[in-house]
Amino acid sequence: MTTLRQFEYLVTVVDTGSFTRAAELLHVTQPALSHQVRALEKAVGGPLLERLPRAVRPTPMGRAVLPHARAALADAERLRAAALSAAGLAGGELELATVYSVSLGLLPPVLRAWRAAHPEVRIRLREFAHTEDLRAAMTAGQADVAVGPLPTGWEGPIRELGVEEFVLVLPADEPDEPGGPGRPDGPGGSDAPVPLAALAGRDWVHYAPGNGLADVLDAACAEAGFRPGVAVRTEQTAAAPLLAAAGLGPALVPANIVPPGFDGLVRRPEPPVRRPLVAYTRTRPDALTTAFVELLSRRVRLLPDGSDGGSAGGVEGAAAGSADVPTDGFS
Repeated sequence: MTTLRQFEYLVTVVDTGSFTRAAELLHVTQPALSHQVRALEKAVGGPLLERLPRAVRPTPMGRAVLPHARAALADAERLRAAALSAAGLAGGELELATVYSVSLGLLPPVLRAWRAAHPEVRIRLREFAHTEDLRAAMTAGQADVAVGPLPTGWEGPIRELGVEEFVLVLPADEPDEPGGPGRPDGPGGSDAPVPLAALAGRDWVHYAPGNGLADVLDAACAEAGFRPGVAVRTEQTAAAPLLAAAGLGPALVPANIVPPGFDGLVRRPEPPVRRPLVAYTRTRPDALTTAFVELLSRRVRLLPDGSDGGSAGGVEGAAAGSADVPTDGFS
């Protein structure tokens, strides 16, 4: 079997025209150099160098092999440079996987900050409709790091990001009835939460069965003692608050996807609906992945601007309660 070291020996001998000079440049003994050249000749099936009294020149076979040896050495150097560049965050590519709602609500400002800090690092983003699809993609090696809900039984490194909170969206002209939603104080909050049970008789803006948020809505309503009726199902997470604001029915959405200046009625549900979000990898992350996750953990905003301290405090408390999530590999 040929090796890059043998190619390096061959090229250096040819370039210097001397075994003695080549051995000096390569910091090896001349017998060791000669042995490796003979091993290469044996591997390719013939002599590569002609040893003259005062020089060394390549044979016809040597001249045929030499361009390939140089190319292999050049490729190896490019590989090494790419690895060093990525480790130094001066280049390379990061493959990132997530679910639709996270790419919509959480990642844009994070990716903007990453791009500003590391403009030469390319980001390849893969988006999935369901947490299990995301987990399967990571297991299959389709990305370097995943950002999304905590995967069940994941054995690789995990970094906690916090707990995202869900809100109810209704039309801005929702009637103010006793025990009902009432009027908002502004985007992202109001004085009192809305009991989910108070909306049991309504048809909802639901999600397509393959969308993981469909499971979140069904589970929240089940906890409140009812099964939600369906006015419309959407595959697009971003469409849910718009359809709810248009009057099709209430929607349950991550608070961070509600756009600034949204004119619908946004209220917290009772009981609260929350889910932990994490970043996770298959093995101990390299320098590039670690740097991204560190920036992500600093910049990610689980609640939109304008949320009050009571909401934020609830999220922080929930995050603190999930301290048993392993974080090996992220330091």
